[in-house]
Amino acid sequence: MERLFRRAELPLGMSQGFHPKPRMSFPAALAVGIEGLDEVMEIELTQQVTAEALLRQLTAWSIPGLDFHHVEVLPTVGKARKARVTRMTYQIAVAAERRNEVATRAAELLECRSFPIQRPNGLQSIDLLEFLEALELSKETLSMTLRVTQQANPGPRDVLRALGLVNLERQGACLRRTQVEVRA
Repeated sequence: MERLFRRAELPLGMSQGFHPKPRMSFPAALAVGIEGLDEVMEIELTQQVTAEALLRQLTAWSIPGLDFHHVEVLPTVGKARKARVTRMTYQIAVAAERRNEVATRAAELLECRSFPIQRPNGLQSIDLLEFLEALELSKETLSMTLRVTQQANPGPRDVLRALGLVNLERQGACLRRTQVEVRA
């Protein structure tokens, strides 16, 4: 991304110190092996640029397969504002022979009053259903929307594990994050 901004002649703000780095962040970094179709990046530029000009420059210099759809310029009053991720939506294809099983398991999961899952560190348990806002199987796609908080959050693979579908990715299905909702 740093090279893209350099090619587009968009001067990035840099951190201070011995090894300055560009001021850019990804508030919801993707886990390994998950494809992102709607990602969020925050950057700081050293000069004022309109959202339209920034989108035009990024689009003109972007590489094939990396598309920019929306740019929002946040005011820089006092301390820099950081976006807060509020929810994320994921999708994964389900083979025809497994759709009835998945539909049944999804309905059973949604009927539960709670579904505690253990975090990898083994110290903390969280209720998956407190974060699962939507779970739907339509045609060949399982779609799930997870609420995001400042504390420990379940991920899409936790939902797949709860449905007994941990092997979908090993069988070639691609887990995709299709939407990231933020609040500035």
